[in-house]
Amino acid sequence: MTIKARLTLMFTMLVGSIMALFCLAIYFFYDQYREKRFYSFLNERAQTIAQLVEASNGISRADVEKIEKENKTILLNEEITIYDGSDSVIYRSGAENLNISKVSLADARGGKEIRTKYHDKEVIVTRHILQDHRKPWIVVIIASDNLGINQLNRLREILLIGWLLSLVLVSVAGWQFANDAIKPVADIIDQVNNISAGNLHEKVKVGREKDELALLAETFNQMLTRLEIAFVAQKNFVSHASHELRTPLALIMSEAELSLMKERSPREYQDALKGIWAEAGEMNELVNRLLELARTDENAFKVSFSKVRIDEVLWQAKTSTEQKNPGYHVNVSYEKIPDDEEQLKRFGDESLLRTAFGNLMDNACKYSDDKTVNVSLETGNDQIRIYFRDSGVGIAPTELPYIFDTFYRSDATITKAGYGIGLALTKRIINMQGAAIEVSSALGSGTTFTITFPPF
Repeated sequence: MTIKARLTLMFTMLVGSIMALFCLAIYFFYDQYREKRFYSFLNERAQTIAQLVEASNGISRADVEKIEKENKTILLNEEITIYDGSDSVIYRSGAENLNISKVSLADARGGKEIRTKYHDKEVIVTRHILQDHRKPWIVVIIASDNLGINQLNRLREILLIGWLLSLVLVSVAGWQFANDAIKPVADIIDQVNNISAGNLHEKVKVGREKDELALLAETFNQMLTRLEIAFVAQKNFVSHASHELRTPLALIMSEAELSLMKERSPREYQDALKGIWAEAGEMNELVNRLLELARTDENAFKVSFSKVRIDEVLWQAKTSTEQKNPGYHVNVSYEKIPDDEEQLKRFGDESLLRTAFGNLMDNACKYSDDKTVNVSLETGNDQIRIYFRDSGVGIAPTELPYIFDTFYRSDATITKAGYGIGLALTKRIINMQGAAIEVSSALGSGTTFTITFPPF
C-alpha cells in the first residue's frame, strides 16, 4: 500500500470514527430527552385522570372514560389503573393487567416515582395526593410513545445516511490532502532520479517553508555536497596516483627496452638492473604510502586503540627517522614533564602515531639546509602539545591551506623527492586519534607544526 493510500485510509478512519461517535452521542442524548419528556407527559396525564376520578362524584364514570379517550391523540394504547389507599383497584381503562407488587405500591405512596418498561411500552407508577388528605392513591399508566419512537427512528436514519455520505466526502478530501502532503516527496523523488555522478552539484529544491520535508531536502543537499567533495577527491587521487605510478613504470620499461635492444656487457646489464631496482624501490615506497593512506580511512579500516605513551612513541619515531636517513638530526626536548606518567598517555594506535611523527620529522629535515628538526613536548591543562620546528625555506601564506591535500607539492618543494602524501597521511592519523594539528610558517624563517592531544 502506498503512503498516499495509507494516509487517505487513516484520515478517513479517524474522521469517520469521530463522526460516528458524534452521531451516536446525538442519538443517545436525544433518546434520553425523548424518554424524559414522555415520562413527564405520562405523569401529567396520570394526575389529570386521577383528579377526574377523584371528582367523579359529580361526574359519571362513563364521562371520565370519554374524556380519557378523547385525550389519546398523542398516547397510543394507553391504559390507566388507579389504586386507592387500601391498594384496591378503583379505576382501570384497558385490558392490560399489570401486576404491581406491594413493595412498589408502598414506594410510590412514599413519594418515589417508578419508571419502567413493559414489553414495548413505558410504565410510570406515581402517587396522587387527595384533597381531603386521605391516604394517597397510586396511579399506574402504560402507553406507547409511537410519535417519539418514530422521530427517533427518523433521526437514526438521517444520522446513518449523513455519516455514510460524510465518509465519501472525507475520503475524497483525504485523498486530496494526502496528494498535497505527498507532492513534495514526489517532487524530491523526481529531482533525485535526475542526479547522478556527473551532476552532483545540482541540489534538491522544495517549494515550501522550513517544514520537515524542507529539512530533509537540506540534509540531502548536504550529503550531495559531501559526495561531490568525495568524488572530486577520489578523482584527483586516482589521477595523481596514476601519474606518480606511471613515471617509475615508464622508466623501468624504457630501461629494460634499451637493455634488450642489443647485446650488452655484464657491466651495462648491472647498471640497467640497478636503475630498474631504484625505480622499483621508488614505486614500492609510493605504494606503501598509498596503502598507509588507505589504512587511515575510518570507514574502511577499524583501528584498535589502546593506551600509549606519547613520549615513547616520539622517541621511537626519532630513532626510526635517523636510522633511515643517517644524515638527519632529530633533537627531542621535554619541558614540564609531569611526575605522573598517566598524564603522558592517550588512547591511540601506536603504529599510526609513529608514522605521523616520522613524517613530520622527515619533512622538517628534508626541507632544512642543516637537516635538523627540533621537537619539544609540553604538558599542561590536561593537554599534550608537541612542536616540530625546522629552519627551512618556509611555506608561503597562499600555500598553507593546501599543504594537507593529497599529492600537493608547493613550488619551493617541487624539486625535492616526495609524493605529496606524507602531510595528508599525517593529518588523517592525528584527526583519527582525536587530536589536532596546526601549522605556522613564513618564507625564509622555517615552519612549525603543532600537535595537540586533548584529555581522555
